[in-house]
Amino acid sequence: MLLSIRDLRVAFRLGERGAVTLVPAVSGVSFDIPEHTTVALVGESGSGKSVTAMSILNLLPDNAQRSGFIEYRGHDLLQASLSELQALRGKDIACVFQDPMTSLNPVFSVGAQMAEPLRRHLGLGRRAALERAESLLGEVGIPEPKRRLASYPHELSGGQQQRVMIAMALACEPKLLIADEPTTALDVTIQRQILELIARLQERHRMSVLFISHDLGVVGEIADHVVVMRDGVVREQGPVARIFESPADAYTKALLACRPNLDNTSARLPVIDDHIEGRTPARQPRPKDPAAPVVLQVRSLAKSFFLREGLFGRREFKAVRDVSFELRRGHTLGVVGESGSGKTTMGLTLLRLHEPTAGAVVFDGRDLLAMNDRERQAMRRRIQIVFQNPYASLNPRFTIGQTLTEPMAIHGIGAGHGERERRARTLLQRVGLDDSAIGKYPHEFSGGQRQRIAIARCLSLEPEVLVLDEAVSALDVSVQAQVLNLLKDLQDDLGLAYVFISHDLAVVRFLADEVLVMKDGEVIEQASAQQILAAPMQEYTRRLLGAIARGYRGAAG
Repeated sequence: MLLSIRDLRVAFRLGERGAVTLVPAVSGVSFDIPEHTTVALVGESGSGKSVTAMSILNLLPDNAQRSGFIEYRGHDLLQASLSELQALRGKDIACVFQDPMTSLNPVFSVGAQMAEPLRRHLGLGRRAALERAESLLGEVGIPEPKRRLASYPHELSGGQQQRVMIAMALACEPKLLIADEPTTALDVTIQRQILELIARLQERHRMSVLFISHDLGVVGEIADHVVVMRDGVVREQGPVARIFESPADAYTKALLACRPNLDNTSARLPVIDDHIEGRTPARQPRPKDPAAPVVLQVRSLAKSFFLREGLFGRREFKAVRDVSFELRRGHTLGVVGESGSGKTTMGLTLLRLHEPTAGAVVFDGRDLLAMNDRERQAMRRRIQIVFQNPYASLNPRFTIGQTLTEPMAIHGIGAGHGERERRARTLLQRVGLDDSAIGKYPHEFSGGQRQRIAIARCLSLEPEVLVLDEAVSALDVSVQAQVLNLLKDLQDDLGLAYVFISHDLAVVRFLADEVLVMKDGEVIEQASAQQILAAPMQEYTRRLLGAIARGYRGAAG
């Protein structure tokens, strides 16, 4: 056995002096990681899975208290000194984290960062370390590895950054790789490439992997053994086939059920508590009106960026080319494609957050792209956007009340502050939050709650069209189900039209009426959601479908 965890308990000290309290995060966790095996820790945010993994090398804050037993090759790591742990970190046990941009130093080149552990742990000279770094970049599939040694992190795509992190983790040939949500922010094709890369490297290097995820569908692709956690406790563990085919715990069943898949045609998604308690959805969406009026008409939309080339030259990069579609009231257009396909640029250009190069966006009989600033300001309240990251889109210095009332004040909605605050309280209740949230700050809420607040902020202006840019991709599957159900309810109640931008075809299948597939800035396929997913015409669309994790393909997968 490579590593054994027995009765691990972790609590965090809060407060100072006499007012110290202990907040438990992990309670009695036990599992084993055999040699040459992948074990997955699965659960929602707050389940304790990352705290459990970070306890192995004590990568926890100073206020953490650990007890129990973590044995690595006969040594109890809970009793290890700092110098002993530092000798293990990166050499015997390495980590890959969710967001590579928070792990890679922006002021050092890729080569310098990769050479550091090689020189520290293996004693290699500078030239030998860079040669080894070049070999590792080639091994993880980075094109032109020698040239990339001189690149800085911001010059790489998200998938390339994650490959660099994996190469750094493998530099000293560790016996255990801890991968903490390494594919969460990546599109389906890059996600599949990273999963296949980890599996291939594990086989080649004969190492074990502790894979942490909130996503059971992804876990089904890579794990041999699954440990399901909730509220700091192990709810169930066993071989991956058994967990998928006959889960024993109600929470595991709920995790599997609340995620949309390509075969699921139900009108609503079950959420964790509803599934556990056997409750049926409280309401069903209304049928769509195929003859609903067109609220948004886009014709030949184009956006180019001009890049400097040489001293005086410049090169045109066509990010969006000749995009056209119509959107009806109460309907949803799904826009899908890989990272770099132009889907987000298209959404931002619709709103003139990017100035278009060509085309027309007709709303309420007028071309948004031809309006002056004053006209555009008045029209902007009727078309709003919800961004991917709820942590970055809310002002941390504003209370939730200020966040909701400020747009109303700017656009002259409400007779005064009192009326705007009443509207804000009503909006919070509409998106499923208690109106007591009005005096709190964003940091006091979870990611799912923050995304609900971001949606409420958009609704404060009484819009007719919402552009949702990867609005649920950063959320746990259970929270994602709640937000998707909320979007359907709001569409029914208010007649909203959505432009739903996503790399996740299973989510698009649940929400969208029509799907537009983008590649290299162009629309390559456009049809109803059912037609696109049942009989795609383009090889690129078939490749997107084929990249979806097996847990989301339904019976056909």
